[in-house]
Amino acid sequence: MTRFSPALLLLLTACAPTARQSTSLHQRILTLDTHADAPIMMQKPGFDVGVRHDVRRDESQIDFPRMAAGGMDAMFFAVYTAQGPRTPEGHAEAKRNALNQFALIETALTKYSNLAELATTPADAYRLEKAGKRAIFIGMENGYPIGEDLSLVKTYFDKGCRYVTLSHFANNAICDSATDPDGPLHNGLSPFGRQVVAEMNRLGMLIDISHVSDKSFYDVLALSKVPVIASHSNCRALCDFPRNMTDDMIRALAAKGGVVQVNFVSDYLRKPSEAHRAALTSLRMSGVGKARTPAMEARQQALTDSVKRVYAAERASVADIANHIDHIVKLVGINHVGIGSDLDGGGGVNGLEDVSDIEVLTKELVRRGYSEKDIAQIWGGNLLRVLSQAKAAN
Repeated sequence: MTRFSPALLLLLTACAPTARQSTSLHQRILTLDTHADAPIMMQKPGFDVGVRHDVRRDESQIDFPRMAAGGMDAMFFAVYTAQGPRTPEGHAEAKRNALNQFALIETALTKYSNLAELATTPADAYRLEKAGKRAIFIGMENGYPIGEDLSLVKTYFDKGCRYVTLSHFANNAICDSATDPDGPLHNGLSPFGRQVVAEMNRLGMLIDISHVSDKSFYDVLALSKVPVIASHSNCRALCDFPRNMTDDMIRALAAKGGVVQVNFVSDYLRKPSEAHRAALTSLRMSGVGKARTPAMEARQQALTDSVKRVYAAERASVADIANHIDHIVKLVGINHVGIGSDLDGGGGVNGLEDVSDIEVLTKELVRRGYSEKDIAQIWGGNLLRVLSQAKAAN
């Protein structure tokens, strides 16, 4: 048996990589995604978020096993409702839909308590990461289920919701959308919307300005007492589309301490051809303001699949995601950018097809010279800081 001197043994021990050092940077940091549309899939008959699926066979991008495989520690599951009629009946149906999605998330977390738990605070995220479990936060995409009933903000907060995206593709009772084909309804926030913002501040719930009109954005920024977020938005300077944020908007949001969470939707990352944009706009506005039926949903899915096939060559890449991150960092610094993928809701680029692939983005950021500290801020640190600020101010 070879024998080493004590001095040589000490040197060899010092040079040998520890378990922490040998683990990849991606595995060391806490990774958090602020916008994941997993509940869309969870509403489909037979879908089980605790079982591993195949993105090509099942058209699913998120489940607990693939989150673990990709090193995704935490995600905000989005309770999403398409904009329907602004009527008592429409609001009642949106509320029913939203409560059903909360129940589906709760059921899944109860069934797979060994894999994932509900998280509502930064401390929960770090605790669950240490335990090897996925931290599932909840956000609400579109304030439509609030209707005109202010008490529902607290109802959803008490069920775990920690942000609300105030609008979606069309105007609602809270504010104007960036993309409503009929133009503005309220000229920004409605009087009711101002009450919603104040109530969210009171509760410690993050206000999400993704999808809102520019005027709505500035109204929220002037009114909110705490930083606000864009849970899944990109830069208009790199991809000119009303859903994206101008440089002035990004500067204003950062000046108030907020964070822009970059998403993975191709046509928000790189400008598509005019024909492609027209096809996407038609798809997204189909059925807006109307009660949705199963037949409408099936037709929508078929048309979506067709557009994806026809314009596959225009799909964005991981480099395009990093370009938007670079732009925000150069504009306002490392403290105001994060990730909100929109997986299961249209997100996904060449080389990053589902949640199990997310480490490729970390590798791209390393390649571009970002430090481990920078990447930790991008992948969750910045957002958790803002969540802490919102909670502390209530």
